[in-house]
Order: sequence, then C-alpha cells, then structure tokens
Amino acid sequence: MLFKGSGVALITPFNEQLEVDFNMLKKLILWHIKMKTDALIICGTTAESATLTTKEKKQILAFAVDVSNHQIPIIGGTGSNNTAQSIELSLYAKAIGVDGLLLVTPYYNKPTQRGLIAHYKAIASSVDLPIILYNVPSRTGVNLEVETVVELSKVKNIVAIKEASHDINQIKKIIEQTPNDFAVYSGNDDQTVAINQLGGQGIISVTANILPTLVHTLATTNHCDKNLDQINQVLFIESNPVPVKAALNYLGFNVGSVRLPLVELTEEHNKILIDALNAFGLKENDYADFN
Repeated sequence: MLFKGSGVALITPFNEQLEVDFNMLKKLILWHIKMKTDALIICGTTAESATLTTKEKKQILAFAVDVSNHQIPIIGGTGSNNTAQSIELSLYAKAIGVDGLLLVTPYYNKPTQRGLIAHYKAIASSVDLPIILYNVPSRTGVNLEVETVVELSKVKNIVAIKEASHDINQIKKIIEQTPNDFAVYSGNDDQTVAINQLGGQGIISVTANILPTLVHTLATTNHCDKNLDQINQVLFIESNPVPVKAALNYLGFNVGSVRLPLVELTEEHNKILIDALNAFGLKENDYADFN
C-alpha cells in the first residue's frame, strides 16, 4: 500500500508572473512533512495540472522528490487523455524516483469501459510503479464502473483507486469486490469517514492543504469533526483550486493566483471563505511563521 491516511492533493504555487514558485513549493513540502501528512500528490487536479506544461510537470516532480528526500511518499499525477503521453511522463516519474502514480480517467474523448481497461493496462505494463486509478466523472465525463475497477485490480501494479464519484453505493461495491490489499481512497473530503467505515484507507484531500494535521487525524482514526463540514464545503464554493489557494494566501502562505481559464474568487465568495475560516478559528497570517 502506498499510504494509509491523508494524502494531500498539493497546490502549485505561482509567483506574480504565474511561473512555478519553487521556493514556496519547498516550504509547502517541508510543512506537510512536519504536519504529519501521509503522502504528497504532485501535479494532480488541485495542482492545476491542466495548465502545467510537460516541462513544468517534470521539473515539479523532480523537485518534490529531491526536497522530500524519502521522508514522505511522492505520488505523481501523470494521467491524461493521451495514453502515449501518460506513459512518457510516467516513465520519467519512475526514472527520478517517484513512489507511485495517480492516473485520472481520460477526459473529453470519453472512452468506453473497454477503452479504459486498455488505457490503464497499457500504462501499467510500461511502467513498474504502483498505480492509483482516479475516478472523477464530474470532471472527465466518464465513470470507472465497478466491473472495470475489479478487472483492473487484477493487474499487479494497479493497487488503489481515488474514488470521487460521490456514489457511495458504487464505492461500497468496489471495496467488497476488489482484493483486500487494493486500497480505496476517498476523493471527496466530505466522504472520508463514510468510505473508511466501509473499508477505505483514507483520503486524497484538498482540505489537507490548509488543515493537514486535522485531516491526517480524521483519516487515520475516523474521528469525525463536524466543524470541518463547513470548511470542506466552502473550499468548493468555486472551482478547485481557486478557493484553497485563496485560503492559503489568507493564512500566510503566498502561493499566488491561479492560471487562466480559472480566475480569482468573487468578492462575495471570498468573504464567505474568510468568514468560514474565522469561524473555524483560523485567522489571517496564522501560518506566516512557517515561511
């Protein structure tokens, strides 16, 4: 198993020119190690992978491996809707020492279930690294059906799934029908406890970007914190990662803006976000001392 508990879907910090801010990225990685995050997911959706170039992804992955220095598992988001491109980036990730891969279902071209199986098997047979499937139909337009996941779980190095379908019945069936050593991670912060109670192994989390220790505790003990519900909701008041980057900036990590076509929170939504953070006990520049 790559990890158990809380894997943070790490944001990508940008400077004023919207270039990758590697100094801030280093601070975030070291902070998460200190705060007991269980794994770092690099270049995933929350990292704005859709607007990162292949060169940037390679630089970020290599940098994360170097900075983490084996203190925490590094899982690279190397999936795309181009199988050959996914294989190329996955091979690079393997060469630089990434611990595992997160592979989103191909988006836009809408493959059939047979196509999804062929896609994942092609990558798995090309790259000898543990693979986490990533099912997020709301973003990709395709759903990894239960039977498809069961079939893919038979592949030696396909070891887990990040399930963000919000379909708890589907997730329950996946847990029941896949091998005991096949890990199921919640892909939605508001379902962590529910999925763990069914036999899941934790969360790949957006909220952990701002509350890493709390999400780690939640994901490893199933101790439900009802006060977290409002934070989980407000971090999706607009498209992820717009709210979570705004929250990090407010709390004292200068992670910069988002790249187009994403734009900053509206004034109204920013106020709602700050009110929710304050109600939770988080104040402006609370994390400034970590910089």
